[in-house]
Amino acid sequence: MILIEVFVYAGIIAASISGTLVGIQKKLDLFGVVFLAACTALGGGLIRDIILGQSVPNVFVKPQYFIVSTVISILTWLFYQRTLQFQTTLILTDAIGLGVFTAVGAYSAIDHGLKGAFLIVSMGLITGIGGGIMRDVFAREIPLVFQKEIYAIAAIVGSVSILLTNEIFSKLSSLYICFVITTLIRIIAVRYKVNFPIRNVNDKSFNME
Repeated sequence: MILIEVFVYAGIIAASISGTLVGIQKKLDLFGVVFLAACTALGGGLIRDIILGQSVPNVFVKPQYFIVSTVISILTWLFYQRTLQFQTTLILTDAIGLGVFTAVGAYSAIDHGLKGAFLIVSMGLITGIGGGIMRDVFAREIPLVFQKEIYAIAAIVGSVSILLTNEIFSKLSSLYICFVITTLIRIIAVRYKVNFPIRNVNDKSFNME
């Protein structure tokens, strides 16, 4: 269980950096930047816990999650220019964050004794991409997950892998497999620029009115 907590903190750190960078680019003040970082880091888990019927979501039970997010956000804000020099590292941390949250989300559903495949995969997906969607909505952007990026698919495949391996290996081992698969898919997609096709609409004759 200690290793799972390490994974969770790694995901929070990665997501907080991502949220902070978006907040700075949108010219938010420090409070707005910290808030956006917290939404990115904790939003997916919050939605997951509400859906699972947890009386008090973990984000409120464990304030250390918010404290870590805030500290990382402020440090990123203070050293913004230096942070931008590590683009490859930022891409890697983003992929790790997706892998961590997807694995923890799917694992939490299984740990709650839930059996439905669709529900388990949904919890992995929501936990993996929920924070990023909240970040983009608050930043008044179309969420990245809806813009050709191989992001949600990585979370779905990872969540499916935890279903397939849970009966073969221990729950903990299946969690690590989910993390590795999700992270690798995301890294490969970014590295080789693998994206979903976008429909180019050149015909202006169609009118919704």
